[in-house]
Amino acid sequence: MKKLITIIIASLIGISVQAQEASKIKVSGYLETYYGYDFNKPVDNNRPSFVYSHNRHNEVNLNLGFIKANYDSEMVRANIALMAGTYANVNLSAEPGVLKNIYEANAGLKLSKTENLWLDAGIFSSHIGFESAISKDCWVLTRNISSENTPYYEAGAKLTYGTADGKLTATVLYLNGWQKIKRLDGNSKPAGGLQLTYKPTSQLTLNYSNYLGKEGLNAVAVTRIYHNFYAIAQLTDQFGLTGGFDYATQQKVKGQSAKSEVLSPVLIAQYKIDPKWAIAGRTEYYKDKDGVFIATGTPNGFKTMGYSLNLDYAPISNAVVRLEGKVYDSKDKVFVRDLSNVNHNASVTASIAVSF
Repeated sequence: MKKLITIIIASLIGISVQAQEASKIKVSGYLETYYGYDFNKPVDNNRPSFVYSHNRHNEVNLNLGFIKANYDSEMVRANIALMAGTYANVNLSAEPGVLKNIYEANAGLKLSKTENLWLDAGIFSSHIGFESAISKDCWVLTRNISSENTPYYEAGAKLTYGTADGKLTATVLYLNGWQKIKRLDGNSKPAGGLQLTYKPTSQLTLNYSNYLGKEGLNAVAVTRIYHNFYAIAQLTDQFGLTGGFDYATQQKVKGQSAKSEVLSPVLIAQYKIDPKWAIAGRTEYYKDKDGVFIATGTPNGFKTMGYSLNLDYAPISNAVVRLEGKVYDSKDKVFVRDLSNVNHNASVTASIAVSF
């Protein structure tokens, strides 16, 4: 029965396999439920507009759940994952039809028998940032502002090379656009990106990623350039630090040199009390004066500090119960409480996440 199920799944991802190949297919899953409370008490029960994950107020809901099939042989690999949850509702709202429920769908070919060189195409996770949609893999329950406002997913093709010792990985990407499966109607310009990841030791990861694309309709499309740097250092078995810095520019008007700037530093510290308990703290700053990603209509735009404190309890290795408190402090009154504009926003989020 198990072999039959895996062969059926393989047919869904476009792979023809014999029964003996079924062992190369692995089925896995992830599910995360959450409860969030926003002390500004939004009347529509939605968190601020720049929050895309865990974005509902005062209700228990599913943030992200997916079932994934993975096929991996010496020269061919493929992945498909179908999802549901408030994450999918918000992040893929612009995608048509059933594309809204695709978390991942890609296939790859190894281009060399002696070198670790792969060509993959389809829908895959973003190459920008260190906090993914899978909260269980992140040190803090909810995402930082820059991770929320850069792509969670991408569609296109990528060429990846990894050194034999596993220390350096380089990826070049051809993309349909900034977090787009279906390219924007009226925009015929492809986008691209680069990712370089260097791991000199098992305790240190250094990463640089970028993006270059044309945003908007062809007649008025402006150039966006985005840079993302981060380092993850596990200083001891118990204590780790993650530091990141994002910087972006975007033309204000096509054909002119004037540009808007966006920048965001972030720092996270995590301490593992024992194998089951961990705490983490995050501080961040996000500056987007001209509203490239977060439009406010206020004199100083979006200039906001964020502070988070997180507690994890993992009774078993594949499950975690999490609690996070978060405060935003903005220069302008960009938040709403009791129908009035205010500078601050505070929230508490709890979740249960299980991978299988």
